[in-house]
Amino acid sequence: MKTTIEFSPSYTMLTAELAAGESLKAEPGAMAAQQGVEMKTGMGGGGGLFGGFKRMLGGESFFLNTFTAGPAGGWVSIAPPTPGDILSRELTPGQNFFIQGSSFLACTENVHTDAQFQGFKGMFSGEKIFFLRAYAEGGAGTVHFNSFGAIKEVSIEPGSELVVDTGHVVAFTEGVEYSIGKVGGLGSLIAGGEGLVMKFVGSGRIWIQTRTLASLMDKLAPFLPSTKK
Repeated sequence: MKTTIEFSPSYTMLTAELAAGESLKAEPGAMAAQQGVEMKTGMGGGGGLFGGFKRMLGGESFFLNTFTAGPAGGWVSIAPPTPGDILSRELTPGQNFFIQGSSFLACTENVHTDAQFQGFKGMFSGEKIFFLRAYAEGGAGTVHFNSFGAIKEVSIEPGSELVVDTGHVVAFTEGVEYSIGKVGGLGSLIAGGEGLVMKFVGSGRIWIQTRTLASLMDKLAPFLPSTKK
């Protein structure tokens, strides 16, 4: 499958060229255009009914749309709901990849997704208590994920620590662990403009986004009509 990412990083769109019988799974509502493919909606993330509920816990849709090319092949263009970047990650069987809720965009047919419980520390992260877990079965596969704003990839090595605001985390690989904490003391948490953070250790990669929807909402809130009568 050949994929092309256009208009990065502001209003990025992913186009997949599919050979005859080849399929791409995507979030409902993500299709921008297609030609020569058939779309079916189902629980295409793996795990059947239970898997669908687990994806909902991870902040994704219960169903997935599967686009399959006809005898002459075809293509489909996929766009995320927010302006930002798209990246792709190759997965081998037995390898897990973790994505923040709402950042999953699409994947090849043999990649499945479900929710991975963060533990109770997730309740204090300011985000959901589940991350989406992507993994491949029956051979290598690809998962495509998106951000709000541009994406920066950061490597972490044993003995070091990476501190990331909870709202800026997009995805991370196996081999890293994190704890929830704060930057500075209590005064910094209240008046310093910085909330809770995720402190990563181990060996792997973390992807962070340059913008957050929560910050945008805070900026827009004073200009929105009041609901009070």
